[in-house]
Amino acid sequence: QVKLQESGGGSVQFGGSLRLSCTYSTSGYCMGWFRQAPGQEREGVAAIDRNGRTDYVEAVKGRFTISEDKAKNTVSMQMNSLKPEDTGIYYCAAGRQYTLLGALEPGTYVTWGQGIQVTVSS
Repeated sequence: QVKLQESGGGSVQFGGSLRLSCTYSTSGYCMGWFRQAPGQEREGVAAIDRNGRTDYVEAVKGRFTISEDKAKNTVSMQMNSLKPEDTGIYYCAAGRQYTLLGALEPGTYVTWGQGIQVTVSS
Protein backbone atom coordinates (compact mmCIF):
# COMPACT_ATOMS: atom_id res chain seq x y z
CA GLN A 1 0.00 0.00 0.00
CA VAL A 2 1.26 3.44 -0.89
CA LYS A 3 2.46 5.64 1.96
CA LEU A 4 2.08 9.40 1.95
CA GLN A 5 3.87 12.16 3.85
CA GLU A 6 2.79 15.80 3.72
CA SER A 7 4.99 18.80 4.43
CA GLY A 8 4.97 22.56 4.04
CA GLY A 9 2.03 23.76 6.09
CA GLY A 10 2.13 26.73 8.40
CA SER A 11 0.65 30.11 9.19
CA VAL A 12 0.42 33.07 6.84
CA GLN A 13 -1.46 36.31 6.60
CA PHE A 14 -4.25 37.08 4.16
CA GLY A 15 -2.87 37.25 0.64
CA GLY A 16 0.19 35.16 1.45
CA SER A 17 1.43 31.95 -0.13
CA LEU A 18 2.30 28.44 0.96
CA ARG A 19 3.47 25.37 -0.86
CA LEU A 20 2.37 21.94 0.30
CA SER A 21 4.19 18.80 -0.75
CA CYS A 22 3.26 15.15 -0.53
CA THR A 23 5.86 12.46 -0.99
CA TYR A 24 4.54 9.04 -1.97
CA SER A 25 6.22 5.68 -1.72
CA THR A 26 4.75 4.18 -4.90
CA SER A 27 3.83 5.86 -8.18
CA GLY A 28 0.88 5.25 -10.47
CA TYR A 29 -1.94 6.83 -8.51
CA CYS A 30 -4.32 9.68 -8.99
CA MET A 31 -3.39 12.19 -6.31
CA GLY A 32 -5.58 14.67 -4.52
CA TRP A 33 -5.44 17.39 -1.91
CA PHE A 34 -8.32 17.75 0.53
CA ARG A 35 -8.95 20.06 3.45
CA GLN A 36 -11.07 20.02 6.54
CA ALA A 37 -11.97 23.02 8.65
CA PRO A 38 -13.19 22.61 12.24
CA GLY A 39 -16.74 21.38 12.32
CA GLN A 40 -16.90 20.91 8.57
CA GLU A 41 -16.70 17.97 6.25
CA ARG A 42 -13.58 17.14 4.32
CA GLU A 43 -13.66 18.74 0.88
CA GLY A 44 -11.67 18.14 -2.26
CA VAL A 45 -9.38 21.00 -3.25
CA ALA A 46 -7.33 19.77 -6.20
CA ALA A 47 -6.45 16.57 -8.00
CA ILE A 48 -4.01 15.38 -10.64
CA ASP A 49 -4.34 12.15 -12.57
CA ARG A 50 -1.67 9.84 -13.95
CA ASN A 51 -1.52 11.84 -17.19
CA GLY A 52 -1.08 15.19 -15.47
CA ARG A 53 -4.61 16.41 -15.96
CA THR A 54 -5.86 18.54 -13.10
CA ASP A 55 -9.10 19.54 -11.44
CA TYR A 56 -9.87 22.13 -8.79
CA VAL A 57 -12.74 23.12 -6.57
CA GLU A 58 -14.21 26.40 -7.76
CA ALA A 59 -13.12 28.29 -4.64
CA VAL A 60 -9.41 27.86 -5.39
CA LYS A 61 -9.31 28.13 -9.17
CA GLY A 62 -6.74 30.69 -10.25
CA ARG A 63 -5.09 30.67 -6.82
CA PHE A 64 -3.93 27.09 -6.28
CA THR A 65 -1.86 24.95 -8.62
CA ILE A 66 -1.31 21.22 -8.23
CA SER A 67 1.69 19.59 -9.87
CA GLU A 68 3.61 16.35 -9.80
CA ASP A 69 7.32 15.62 -9.99
CA LYS A 70 7.46 11.93 -10.82
CA ALA A 71 11.25 11.87 -10.54
CA LYS A 72 10.92 12.86 -6.89
CA ASN A 73 7.69 10.95 -6.17
CA THR A 74 6.16 14.21 -5.02
CA VAL A 75 2.87 16.00 -5.58
CA SER A 76 2.84 19.67 -4.65
CA MET A 77 0.21 22.34 -4.36
CA GLN A 78 1.18 25.97 -4.63
CA MET A 79 -1.33 28.13 -2.79
CA ASN A 80 -1.35 31.84 -3.55
CA SER A 81 -3.61 34.70 -2.50
CA LEU A 82 -4.60 32.76 0.58
CA LYS A 83 -7.76 33.70 2.44
CA PRO A 84 -8.88 32.97 6.01
CA GLU A 85 -11.45 30.53 4.61
CA ASP A 86 -8.56 28.43 3.29
CA THR A 87 -7.67 27.58 6.89
CA GLY A 88 -7.86 23.92 7.79
CA ILE A 89 -6.04 20.64 7.91
CA TYR A 90 -4.86 19.64 4.46
CA TYR A 91 -4.62 16.01 3.49
CA CYS A 92 -2.87 14.33 0.61
CA ALA A 93 -4.63 11.28 -0.82
CA ALA A 94 -3.92 8.57 -3.38
CA GLY A 95 -6.50 6.78 -5.47
CA ARG A 96 -6.53 4.12 -8.16
CA GLN A 97 -8.89 5.82 -10.57
CA TYR A 98 -7.65 6.47 -14.11
CA THR A 99 -9.62 9.64 -14.73
CA LEU A 100 -10.56 12.75 -12.83
CA LEU A 101 -14.15 11.59 -12.52
CA GLY A 102 -14.92 11.89 -8.84
CA ALA A 103 -11.39 13.05 -8.12
CA LEU A 104 -12.60 15.68 -5.66
CA GLU A 105 -14.71 13.20 -3.70
CA PRO A 106 -13.09 11.75 -0.56
CA GLY A 107 -14.67 8.35 -1.15
CA THR A 108 -12.65 7.93 -4.33
CA TYR A 109 -9.38 7.64 -2.45
CA VAL A 110 -7.91 4.66 -0.67
CA THR A 111 -4.90 6.08 1.15
CA TRP A 112 -4.51 9.27 3.15
CA GLY A 113 -1.67 11.21 4.67
CA GLN A 114 -1.74 12.29 8.30
CA GLY A 115 -2.70 15.86 7.48
CA ILE A 116 -0.97 19.18 7.89
CA GLN A 117 -2.27 22.46 9.31
CA VAL A 118 -2.68 25.58 7.20
CA THR A 119 -3.75 28.76 8.98
CA VAL A 120 -4.50 32.03 7.23
CA SER A 121 -5.07 35.07 9.40
CA SER A 122 -6.92 38.19 8.35
